[in-house]
Amino acid sequence: MAGFMDWEFAEVMLQGYPGGRYCEDVPSDNIPQTTGPADQAQPVDQADDAAPRELRIAYVAGVTPGKWIRRWEERMPDVPLQAFMSDDGAQLEVLRDGSADLSFVRLPVDREGFNVIPLYEEQPVVVAPKGHEISVFEEVALADLEQEAFLDVVALGGPGPALEVVASGVGLAILPMSVARHLNVKDTVARRLTGAAGTEIALVWPAESTDEVIEEFIGIVRGRTAQSSRQPSAQPVKTKKDPKPDRRGTGAKKAPKVAQRYAPNPDKGRGKGSRKKGKR
Repeated sequence: MAGFMDWEFAEVMLQGYPGGRYCEDVPSDNIPQTTGPADQAQPVDQADDAAPRELRIAYVAGVTPGKWIRRWEERMPDVPLQAFMSDDGAQLEVLRDGSADLSFVRLPVDREGFNVIPLYEEQPVVVAPKGHEISVFEEVALADLEQEAFLDVVALGGPGPALEVVASGVGLAILPMSVARHLNVKDTVARRLTGAAGTEIALVWPAESTDEVIEEFIGIVRGRTAQSSRQPSAQPVKTKKDPKPDRRGTGAKKAPKVAQRYAPNPDKGRGKGSRKKGKR
């Protein structure tokens, strides 16, 4: 009985070991190795970590880049585009600090170190408090407003604060029509203004940062089609046409027909029987 118990105990003790052997008989290479966090770290290729190309554009108030963004999404679906509005005072700072690749700005600006493409001129308007006499006109000449007090928009902190002052009845302001429509401050009225210098919108980007992605967007803004040879994305494939088979055969070529020239008819114009008969 004691021998049977010893054999049963030994059998239980051997369970869980490979091959039913004692633990000291198990080769060390069969023992699972525990790895720490340092062992689990794998080297990562730097090229794989590179973020995908993204185009970032900024624009000042009054610019509506929606049509250009839609064209970009149609032509360049693999390159996401991020657009955001910037203040007039920071329209170049977003380029200097790298926040944007291109910026729609309102001229004039400091062009040192930047590429500048003027795009279009803006129509100026005069903004007055609601109920002002200019509200009865569709268009007002600057010479007719000599007696009015005009506000310094820049000194007041930009178009938004300036229009709030206009609404209070302190004075008038001259702004681009697109800006006045964009802000649409309550209790103000805007009318087209003639005789005043207009403003101009331009596309600006750092001179040293030009690449194919930027060139593609510039082409879209300038109205180039997707098939334009100046667009980096346009890669026309010219297929060489096969020569037409020679169906003329292998026989000798016939000489071209040459027009025959005949001497003038001596009897022409003499009438019937007018030719003299010689003596026989």
